[in-house]
Amino acid sequence: MKKNNLIMLIVALAIVAIAAFKVTNAESKADADKKDEKSVAWFVANTKDARDQNKQCHDNPGIQTTPNCLNSLHALQISFAGGNRQR
Repeated sequence: MKKNNLIMLIVALAIVAIAAFKVTNAESKADADKKDEKSVAWFVANTKDARDQNKQCHDNPGIQTTPNCLNSLHALQISFAGGNRQR
């Protein structure tokens, strides 16, 4: 009986440890994604990158609502309206 309780305790602890690792890993990925986000101002200053990002967003509807897609589109709209056409 004590052996069964010990095994169940070890299994429970392993499950808790795995769950904690998954949560920590997910938070780290979210932080990494946040660091890769570019602002509208950055895309305005880097219009070639904005066009490249916008093309990726256009080709992949699954990412169209991400911050980089929205910011690159906004930057291109600003650049086009302002006549800032860098090549």
